[in-house]
Amino acid sequence: MRTLLILGCLLLGAFGALAQNSPDCRSAIPVCADTVIVAFADGAGDIDDFDPDVIRQSGCLEKGSVSSANIENNTSWYVFRAGTDGQIGFDIEALPSTGNTITAEWDFALYGPDTDCANISNGTAQPIRCNYEVNNTRFTGVGVNPENGQQGEPPLTANQNTYDVWLDVREGELYYLLINNFNTNFDGDPEPYTLTFTGRSVEADQDTALDCTLRDEFLGLDIVACEGDPDIVLSALRSPAGPDIASVVWEVDYEDDGVRDAVLPGTGPFGAEYTVTSPNSGRYFVTIQTTLNTTITDDILITFYGVPVLDRVDILDDLSDSNNIEVFVQGDGDYEYAINGGEFQDSHVFMDVPPGENTVVINDKNGCGMTDPIPFLVVGYPKFFTPNGDGIHDAWNVLGIETLTDPTVFIFDRYGKLLKQLDETTIGWDGTFNGRPMPSSDYWFRLDYSRDESGIVVANTIRTHFSLVR
Repeated sequence: MRTLLILGCLLLGAFGALAQNSPDCRSAIPVCADTVIVAFADGAGDIDDFDPDVIRQSGCLEKGSVSSANIENNTSWYVFRAGTDGQIGFDIEALPSTGNTITAEWDFALYGPDTDCANISNGTAQPIRCNYEVNNTRFTGVGVNPENGQQGEPPLTANQNTYDVWLDVREGELYYLLINNFNTNFDGDPEPYTLTFTGRSVEADQDTALDCTLRDEFLGLDIVACEGDPDIVLSALRSPAGPDIASVVWEVDYEDDGVRDAVLPGTGPFGAEYTVTSPNSGRYFVTIQTTLNTTITDDILITFYGVPVLDRVDILDDLSDSNNIEVFVQGDGDYEYAINGGEFQDSHVFMDVPPGENTVVINDKNGCGMTDPIPFLVVGYPKFFTPNGDGIHDAWNVLGIETLTDPTVFIFDRYGKLLKQLDETTIGWDGTFNGRPMPSSDYWFRLDYSRDESGIVVANTIRTHFSLVR
């Protein structure tokens, strides 16, 4: 069990609020500059949150110059929001554990501004500040080392500094901070540290340097997860109630429509935890009654997405001069689309799609999966054909005609004379009439077919033209 002690600066050493640490970016603990955070973390690190290629590229949370070192341990995630424009830093101090000896060596990675956990885990986001080297003092962080006055340097410099340069922030920006224990002597015992925010913004006003309203959202920010992801543990122990919790009630609104569907069984002391398993999307509520007869509430929206599922492809204006399509997906995820091996785009509408068989690939931008290429047919027609016997464009027909119901194509010359009648079994028109080659010119055709629209079969007639070129 990971536990976290948050102590107000004025009350440090007097009493604190017990809370649970977070090993997952999705349930990162909101923090504020007006508190010193004293944390005890144990267990293996959650290095699987990272794309291995990104770790190697950035150098963060890797072995650094110690090639024989072990991988990270004791993962802890925090989230903070800048309350003003200015400068922010932080100090992470290793504290003595058993036997009054410091055995942990803390590293960190800072992400932002305004990235999200999905981009962190899929490798889209890379750390903007980090430490991965051996600490030669009790401290690591961003800004200035309070133990020796060492100024922060840019990440990955030749000096292998364990302090990075100050962070220039703008009001409202959101940042995620990962703290990990990196030590060849790690034995699985809990390891303590403190996290203290610094910088000009904090010196000017620690109450406004970070947006302290974020801390009231103790369940964390809304979570987007993938079906099959690990369970998400919600904890009321992170609330301001601290040790004064008397009872906890969990509820859920599965449709997020304002109606609470069920009361949920909590676990742990006072039922203060609830575990959300995939794929149970919904808005989860907690109501805490304290021993001081006060009520504290919070809620969080958790949405699970799976691999996209194609619903249908609609052809806009069949047989128009430009074939435009619209792709529809089951679900309401954040998707991007590509056809025929091209680049992905956010729009689900594609213009000038070639007639005949095409493919579409749908990617979930939350990192929850990508479809294989899915074939679809565009009912269209060649704008011209060249019946010269070279095996290329020698016959003309409506492409995708076999997908239509009861199709018939009538081909006319410019004077309206019927030259040829085609159906789904016909190879096509070879440009002749009664065995004689027809001249280069524009020819008209009419396509009659039936179409099922909302369960009602509708007869359709389309008339347009194409060119014969010799």
